[in-house]
Amino acid sequence: MFLAKVHGNVVSSVKNKELNGQKLLLVRKIDLDGSYMDEKDIIAIDFSSAGPGDIVMVTQEGDAVQQIIQNKKSPVHTIIVGVVDKISVTA
Repeated sequence: MFLAKVHGNVVSSVKNKELNGQKLLLVRKIDLDGSYMDEKDIIAIDFSSAGPGDIVMVTQEGDAVQQIIQNKKSPVHTIIVGVVDKISVTA
């Protein structure tokens, strides 16, 4: 699991039938300070009502994702599982 910031939306008029009705977002990994870790965008299915600018928790494990969405046929590897309200780190 990692932290990411929602970078944008993905709109697709043609997609796998198992993804019909699913919201897809572009996310980019961030560190604990909220800074981007690289310039690589990742497409993630959204299960937390996230939107552009939100900091989110993302899991990137196909089997776990299929269990969450309860569909073994869905070709999904990455899913947003929560919207982060606050990050607090103590040393």
